[in-house]
Amino acid sequence: MRMSTSHCMIIAVIAAFFLSCDILSAAADGLPPYKDELFSKQNVLQSADDGAFEVIDYDEMRDINGRDQIPQGRVQRKYVSLGVRKVQQDETLSLDGLRLDVTRVGPADGAAFTVIFIHGRDGDRRLGANDYSFGGNFNRLKNLAAGNGGVYYSPTVRTFDSDGVAKIAELIRYASEKSGGKPVVLACASMGSQICWGIGRDPASVKRLRGMVIMSGVTDPAFTKSAFYKAKLPLWFAHGSRDPVYAAADQQALFEKLYKSKYPARFTLFQNGNHGTPIRMIDWRQVLNWILAS
Repeated sequence: MRMSTSHCMIIAVIAAFFLSCDILSAAADGLPPYKDELFSKQNVLQSADDGAFEVIDYDEMRDINGRDQIPQGRVQRKYVSLGVRKVQQDETLSLDGLRLDVTRVGPADGAAFTVIFIHGRDGDRRLGANDYSFGGNFNRLKNLAAGNGGVYYSPTVRTFDSDGVAKIAELIRYASEKSGGKPVVLACASMGSQICWGIGRDPASVKRLRGMVIMSGVTDPAFTKSAFYKAKLPLWFAHGSRDPVYAAADQQALFEKLYKSKYPARFTLFQNGNHGTPIRMIDWRQVLNWILAS
């Protein structure tokens, strides 16, 4: 029996609706495994605070030389899946008069969740969108987001001051409105952590956030006075024990203070890790599932 064009369109709409429901359910129930055998099987040397604090074994010969085709330049092909580039686009957004260069991976509208990555000094949007650098970990993050109905943004932050914070606040607002208020996760690395702490002091942005990730970052001594702290949103720290730029001990001290006050925080310390180690080694699926479920 032949169907009319209108019937075909109705069936297509119904199919798209149920597919959308499946994607939203997957995001709510937890992101499914994705290359876990390559990224998630890490040796835990120490666990404390009911698992909230973990020390992970890190070895440069294994985790850089054994993983990369060109050490610190290009990861082996098996660590990346490049089909995600089909939904990747460089854009310049106009956000309430502020212009912001971003790389977007995933749908601009109706995303099940949003992840925003903020680079450190001398970086730009290309760093967080590079499939082959940092052991392929950004490629995994892009696939975890876009493959589960989410959207990933890697913006260029030119200043790590109030102007930079204002632009990211507008990006958070934009992404939240585009997704219909779905969860937004903000992840900041190195000097970019100043953006995270600044956003944490902005009540309007905090209302749109689900949680934050701080990798190899600075510490905010006034964090407990922030809107983010008062909202008790989940916060995940990741740091290398040999970080020569920002001491791991400072972040660990803040984590311990938060944990003792029953604040939802987690800390991953990479034993013998350097400044860039968390970006290479953080288990994005574990982190996002914990934040999205909170």
